[in-house]
Amino acid sequence: MDTKNLSAIQKKLEDERTDLEERLAQFSRRNPKNTEDFNANFPEIGDKEDENAAEVDTYSTNLTLERTLESALRDVQSALRRIAAGTYGVCKYCTKEIDPKRLLARPVSSACIDCKKRLTQEA
Repeated sequence: MDTKNLSAIQKKLEDERTDLEERLAQFSRRNPKNTEDFNANFPEIGDKEDENAAEVDTYSTNLTLERTLESALRDVQSALRRIAAGTYGVCKYCTKEIDPKRLLARPVSSACIDCKKRLTQEA
């Protein structure tokens, strides 16, 4: 992959990492023992029964969102580590180069189209 595209992808990934971390910080905090892990905050709405129910509902929603955002963040961080290691753009299954168009469309991709289809039984 040419350095221009790689630089553009790296910038896109860094921006995405910042966005994901900011979104996670709105309702969670980093785990002090594992900085790649976040813990959703339990909201304090009130002491009445309906307020307690709202707290549980909000917390449940935040846990689901936390897992989704953490997964996306892990993918972004993994792609950035591959860029730093010089292995970005190489399929982790067949070790062939991943089509640059795929990487521009989905920068966190770690598998080529053929391997991805084979893994998901789409062939």
